[in-house]
Amino acid sequence: MKAGCLVVLLLAVAACCTAPVLLSAAAGRSGGQGQVDAAAAGIPARMLTAYLTGASQVTVYVPGCQGMRWQILAGIAHVESDHAAGRQISANGDITPPITGPRLDGSGAGGNTTAIPDTDGGAWDGDTAYERAVGPFQFLPQTFRVYGKDGNGDGIISPHNADDAATGAAVYLCGNGRDLTDRDQLRAAIHTYNRSWAYVDDVVSGIDRYDALGSTPGVPTGNAGVVIQAALAQQGLPYAWGGGGPDGPSTGICCSPGGQDGRTVTGFDCSGLTQYAYAKAGINLPRTAAEQAGVGLRIPASAGISALQPGDLIFYGYSPAADSTIHHVGIYLGDGQMINAPRPGKLVRIDPVNAMPDYAGGTRLL
Repeated sequence: MKAGCLVVLLLAVAACCTAPVLLSAAAGRSGGQGQVDAAAAGIPARMLTAYLTGASQVTVYVPGCQGMRWQILAGIAHVESDHAAGRQISANGDITPPITGPRLDGSGAGGNTTAIPDTDGGAWDGDTAYERAVGPFQFLPQTFRVYGKDGNGDGIISPHNADDAATGAAVYLCGNGRDLTDRDQLRAAIHTYNRSWAYVDDVVSGIDRYDALGSTPGVPTGNAGVVIQAALAQQGLPYAWGGGGPDGPSTGICCSPGGQDGRTVTGFDCSGLTQYAYAKAGINLPRTAAEQAGVGLRIPASAGISALQPGDLIFYGYSPAADSTIHHVGIYLGDGQMINAPRPGKLVRIDPVNAMPDYAGGTRLL
């Protein structure tokens, strides 16, 4: 989580193998967002309910706000607390144990070099000397006193309640009535939450992925359709470092740069998924993403995403013009989306192509 990422009137301080849970969008109040698959989104169902609740209630407090939706709140909470990962979330939204950030005593912990004295007597952050960011949205206590709302209607306002925190975050992001359908206003709102453009990019990437859920492009006919259908059928399987291949999911190898021991996970890594999907169309791909870039008709990054067709392999590399630096591969679905096994700890899923920053073109084999 980021420590102290929401500071007002102060200096800025800097996933699952279960059956899908479908949630109605806050009893129809969320602006036509329809049904949401919590498992596919990688969000605990009770946290997703809180995001839907916060988005649906915000115009009660900020009537001029436009475009607030659960995906925006999910993007913030994913970066701040990974959706309250490792905590218990009760039916009424209370989160235990409480989520508290580093002590903001100016020591440098969590990036904070400005001491912020306690304002809540330790009631929310357990610290009577200095402030700590609190809850799944990492409010500072004095900020939450201004923006926190009783999201679940129990008469108590707490940053450690998912509904209260989500509604408060929605109110804060809306400001005096922003239009969050406007990309520039959305980015500006997120920047007030944490005055770092790298943070904004991280949150927006998450929002884009959540926006893509449930909007799968149509599957083409022919071999491209065979490949895409095979890959889409693997959604929800975990990423396994070195796992998967032409015969399907498997355990992997040890160990990823982040430390995942693939031998303990059954699933796919990025190139294992593409091997499997293309095998269904009778095409045998080499094992690594960099090797796969050398097969078929190469589509350079300079040609842009518009040059891709559904079923094309899509690559990412540290130097977009050098195939030897390619480190990741997905399968293009059309409409700016791909089916992707992103990284350890995540599931096979649909992502926007721009979810990763180092696009290196594609390859056409179909």
